[in-house]
Amino acid sequence: MSQRGLLPFRFFSEWFEPRLAQAALEFNLPPVRLAVISEGLLTWPLYVARTKRLFEQEGLNVEVTLTGSSVTQLEQLIKGDFDIGFQQSDHVVRGVEHGSDLFIFMAQGHAPDLSLVAAPGIRSLTDLQGKRIAVDGARTGYALLLRKLLADNGLKDGDFTFREVGGSRERFEAVRSGAADASLLNPPFDRNLFAAGFGSLGTINDYFPAYPGSIAATRRSWARRNEEQLIAFIRAFNAGYAWLQDPAHKAEAIAMLPARLDIGAEAAAKAFGRFATRPRPEITPEGLQQVIDMVWDAEGFKSPKGAPGKYLDLSYLRRATQAQ
Repeated sequence: MSQRGLLPFRFFSEWFEPRLAQAALEFNLPPVRLAVISEGLLTWPLYVARTKRLFEQEGLNVEVTLTGSSVTQLEQLIKGDFDIGFQQSDHVVRGVEHGSDLFIFMAQGHAPDLSLVAAPGIRSLTDLQGKRIAVDGARTGYALLLRKLLADNGLKDGDFTFREVGGSRERFEAVRSGAADASLLNPPFDRNLFAAGFGSLGTINDYFPAYPGSIAATRRSWARRNEEQLIAFIRAFNAGYAWLQDPAHKAEAIAMLPARLDIGAEAAAKAFGRFATRPRPEITPEGLQQVIDMVWDAEGFKSPKGAPGKYLDLSYLRRATQAQ
């Protein structure tokens, strides 16, 4: 066949992929309902995937809901109101032990360098005695680590009060307004309070350097019925992460953040540098075992601990990675 009649591959891709995405919507594909607790730098790859239409290029119609509460999100994910949730892995362990068919299918982000931000005048962990600490859920997520940290420093339950207020933005507002005296906060919320005169009592990475970060979870029943959609979702999210790791995209990536987060260009540039140099986050059986141990200690479960494979299945991730 004459080469004159053939479209160059790049031109064909640029012509075909947007039409494929439009066709996905026109054919009324059922949405993949994604739940996110709160926004922050860890949702940057998601911003990329949506802005660059990476989900649509995979033939997906992804609907994103910001829930503001890990507890509410977990309940709705178990019930089937959402298909995929970005959570902490202890939520999945706890959910499975209470009878759900949830499982972790990939890591969503590195463990954030959460700062324990405290009101002026609070200079040590022991100064938190009698204080109100804003958390998402009192017995979930990083509140488990905070409870252990305080116990290691001589503060037991009853010496402080955990106030359940919600995600990062809600906790930021609670500390800023004086409704809480301290909270674990991720960038840029922690930096904004530091600039306003609040102090730092250290970071989660200082105290628990090997603890895993946030993960993506779904129900095993949904994954079996929608395995191609799940694999396509992973491919699109991975593509968003890879896009962020390309230095050529620095200016465009940084420009995405002000509309989403209260973050300046300098802080965004530093964040981009971390994304560009760190490998794609992973969840390992060894890391998950730490979470399992923490949940058993917190909940006082009497049943034998489940092995990591009870809560983790990376086969969909492997299939998605092989296809890329």
